[in-house]
Amino acid sequence: MNVPVLNMKGVEVGSMAIDAEKLGGGVNAALIKQAYVRYHANRRVGTSKTLNRHNVEGSTRKIYKQKGTGNARHGDRKVPQFRGGSHAHHKQREHEDYRLDMPKKMRRKANLNALLSKLVDNEVRVIDSISMSAPKTKDFVEFLSAIKAPRSALIAVNAENQNVRKSGRNVEKVTLTNPSQLNCFDMLNHRYLVITKADLEAYLAGPSSQTGKDAKTNPLGRKPKEAA
Repeated sequence: MNVPVLNMKGVEVGSMAIDAEKLGGGVNAALIKQAYVRYHANRRVGTSKTLNRHNVEGSTRKIYKQKGTGNARHGDRKVPQFRGGSHAHHKQREHEDYRLDMPKKMRRKANLNALLSKLVDNEVRVIDSISMSAPKTKDFVEFLSAIKAPRSALIAVNAENQNVRKSGRNVEKVTLTNPSQLNCFDMLNHRYLVITKADLEAYLAGPSSQTGKDAKTNPLGRKPKEAA
């Protein structure tokens, strides 16, 4: 498929050919959903917690004598049946309680397939180059309006491009990410994906594109071993 390449003013200046077969050929909704659920679950920090009777602050004094009052026997006021007391079956979860796993090849296929779904829906804006002379939010908003991506947008821009990052970090419903870290969760959480032609080509030719046996036998991006 051919994707138009725009400049920062929204004018088409070329096109980019993308092989849909490398992105999965067709949209695999089940695979994308599995990866999306995994990314979402792994973002949970697992800090939900309630107090048991040993964690509740307060006196441990026995509230009244054991016998002779006609009331039920009680110790302190930290037990669950008293107001301000503890929880009988207190909740204490950790990050690992929610964590899901998925093979690397499947994750990469899901990310590429999510990119294909955005391309099919014409929700990818490929730009020849993104640069700004100085950080200015107003210019960044005008740029998004010019390329017709005014609503929620995922901007893939390198960390070295500080002027663009500083211009877009305060814009509502805009998320900045590194081009090498594109994933289906971020892409599907935003209406548009904005990326430069060079970064998209690098992503499609880099380690994220390895979904076969070569991902294990000859992985891209591996640091060369130092000579002994």
